[in-house]
Amino acid sequence: MRGRAVSAIPTLAFRRLALTIRTPRSVAVPLVGPVMFALVLAPALANTVADHAQRTTYMTYYALATAGLLVPLNCMFSGLGVVLDRQQGALRELLVAPIRRSSIVLGNLLAALTITGVQLAVLILVAAARGADFQVAMRILWFFGAALAFCVVMYAVAEILATRLTSPEEYTAALPPIAIVPFFFAGSLYPISALPHWIEPVARVLPLTHAIALFRYGLTSDHGQALHNIWGAHDPSAMAALSLLVVVAFAAVALAGAVRLFTRAGTS
Repeated sequence: MRGRAVSAIPTLAFRRLALTIRTPRSVAVPLVGPVMFALVLAPALANTVADHAQRTTYMTYYALATAGLLVPLNCMFSGLGVVLDRQQGALRELLVAPIRRSSIVLGNLLAALTITGVQLAVLILVAAARGADFQVAMRILWFFGAALAFCVVMYAVAEILATRLTSPEEYTAALPPIAIVPFFFAGSLYPISALPHWIEPVARVLPLTHAIALFRYGLTSDHGQALHNIWGAHDPSAMAALSLLVVVAFAAVALAGAVRLFTRAGTS
């Protein structure tokens, strides 16, 4: 059974990818907002708050913030697909198939990671074409690590909601507070040190705050200022490791919770 469960994961991931590609809006809709942000809003903000010499720096700063919006939106839309699959698709049949329930969650996760990875690549390319200046060096591994771990966090949360909320209407109502609201408190558009003192501690524990700080550390010449705003230390590599550890810890806990809830719901 263990070998069969492992071998089922790629098949289930391919199934989820096929279902998603069959409805292009599921791929396009989460990408529209971040791409428009990179093409229109980021340059406008850069022109507003920066002089000509700093325009590229600000565009890069804001463009990477959109990655922190794209990942939650896409993962939450992927979770909506699970809700619809339970009502109208073959998920009920899969629950009685001779495979582990966890392989269904992991297959869905693999599909969500694939789609989100493609969308992030499109976003970065669009932002670079618009004028953002990304530094590609060994530090890019921090970006990849943070993006992967944060995708796991958000998809696990989406899977938990898809298990708990059985109707598309309920699920859609939960999307804004989960996927959008944290964006405004995570150092996306301004440093977390600019937040009111009573909410800054909340921002420091959000996985999105750490992910965005790692995005900027990994793809820009920034020397870890966003990480310093979180940790207050002076060694960028040490702070990056701590932030990545935080995101990975959230990912492990959320994924374990998603698998447990789905398995219990599937056997009840």
